[in-house]
Amino acid sequence: MWRNLQVMLVVGVVGVCMPPLLLNTFRRVVTMAASGAYVPGTHSMAFVTAPSQEVAKKIAGGLVKNKLAACVNIIPNVVSVYEWKEEINEDPEVIMMIKTRTSRLEELTKYVRENHPYDVCEVISSKIDQGNPPYLDWISEIVPEK
Repeated sequence: MWRNLQVMLVVGVVGVCMPPLLLNTFRRVVTMAASGAYVPGTHSMAFVTAPSQEVAKKIAGGLVKNKLAACVNIIPNVVSVYEWKEEINEDPEVIMMIKTRTSRLEELTKYVRENHPYDVCEVISSKIDQGNPPYLDWISEIVPEK
């Protein structure tokens, strides 16, 4: 009951200053947050390739230690075909699948760039729309909000 009263108070106070369309979106997000429902896009997966498992483990360990990622899966035996400096290359690599908060992606990217051996390292991400609620809660517990 207290949580519902808090939500009503926040929505009421904010509602005085917001246009109706924005207010409706705000009400939905606040209500979902108060009810414990997942807000799509709160978490993201980032993908980074590396030349070896050793390099990937070093980067992954730093990301987890620095609370920029809750978990990093290292997927071996990937072959990347790409153009670099006007040549077609084919190299063995590994892929890191990194789970984090969306709000921490900029810091995560900075960390990877500073610790990666490539001149131009791959760091791409995709927001998580939905998933297993206990797992998403765990990511939130491990990776603090920015």
